[in-house]
Amino acid sequence: MEAQGVHTDQLRIGDTIEAWHRGRLFHRGRVTGVVPHLDLFWILDARTGTRKLLDPEALEIRHIEEPAEPLLGLSPA
Repeated sequence: MEAQGVHTDQLRIGDTIEAWHRGRLFHRGRVTGVVPHLDLFWILDARTGTRKLLDPEALEIRHIEEPAEPLLGLSPA
């Protein structure tokens, strides 16, 4: 599930986002830093592994809920 049009002050470190422009996905990754008073934030881009500074005024930011990771090595109770 995703929420459209996320603002910088709604982001938290560790959130996963997608950044879209004109119907194309440009970036996807986890938020690593937020500067709400400048309306900027950084992500660790999932595709390239590099840190990206994003401007939400130039991109449509979508908050993405990650699926829960399976617990490995645990037996059922």
